Amino acid sequence: MTRRDNDARATNPKATPSPESNQIKDPDQWVSGDEPMTGAQASYLKTLSEQTHHPDAFDPELDKAEASKRIDDLKHERDKD
Repeated sequence: MTRRDNDARATNPKATPSPESNQIKDPDQWVSGDEPMTGAQASYLKTLSEQTHHPDAFDPELDKAEASKRIDDLKHERDKD
């Protein structure tokens, strides 16, 4: 990696977002949060619900925002073990 690559990475807000950045939004603030969850979300949520022994956490009718929150909760539960 060249110095230029390192400099670009250090100043790239997507690679190193500042704490004040709005890059990561609360799912409740998403413009498209009330749309149906994506296929990727459904697949990941299903997998996590099985891994954490919470099959009731998966609901195919969830919207994007709720699916994201459940994924975060299940990831946190899985990772604390």
